[in-house]
Amino acid sequence: MNKRLRVTIWNEFRHEKENEKVRSVYPNGMHVAIGEGLDEDVEVAYATLDEPEHGLSEARLHHTDVLIWWGHRAHDEVQDSIVERVRQRVLKGMGLIVLHSGHFSKVFKSLMGTSCDLKWREADEKERIWIVSPGHPIAAGVGEYLELETEEMYGEHFDIPEPDELVMVSWFEGGEVFRSGCTFRRGQGKIFYFRPGHETYPTYYNEQVRLVIRNAVHWAAPTTREYPTYGNHKPLEIIKAEGYQATAVL
Repeated sequence: MNKRLRVTIWNEFRHEKENEKVRSVYPNGMHVAIGEGLDEDVEVAYATLDEPEHGLSEARLHHTDVLIWWGHRAHDEVQDSIVERVRQRVLKGMGLIVLHSGHFSKVFKSLMGTSCDLKWREADEKERIWIVSPGHPIAAGVGEYLELETEEMYGEHFDIPEPDELVMVSWFEGGEVFRSGCTFRRGQGKIFYFRPGHETYPTYYNEQVRLVIRNAVHWAAPTTREYPTYGNHKPLEIIKAEGYQATAVL
């Protein structure tokens, strides 16, 4: 019997507490709306900024196969030690899904090594997200595109490294385009950046958006292979070079 996939959803959970418009859309928080859209057989946990260790203790991350991250206004409040803790877990195989304004999070920028900057605009405009890699498992069941009647615009240039795979590209009513579904591999971990999800719009109730996130969770799940060993290594064969004393691994 396979174990249940363990997903932790991290959210600042500030907008929902302080902004009535956001609270009316996500009364229980965006993290809960995202969690409700996952498969029923997935084990879901929640973590928020104002919890001790931002809810991301060593124990919590050790019990996480895939971490979903939503952040916006308080990126700088995330402790560097927690950022490094998350980064190390990704390098060792934990999946990471970064949503919307999480592109500016310390976690994402530390893994990308670039500014992750972009153009943006709030104008209640239509977004059409085209699937440009229809055979990719993250796009399974989505169709040729998904459409959101109102969203915040993100536009190119998006200052990220060249994605390992480009799965989706957005077009906006104002004319801009954006690489909105990008995959990366860092160490043993798989990362998916997914663009939509501004806090004042009900994006995380959209069934196609939820399907993409569900697919991404399963795609980003860790493999079962052992983590590689590094550092000084004993030879597999006997080395006959003069003065070399190491015993071969037999």
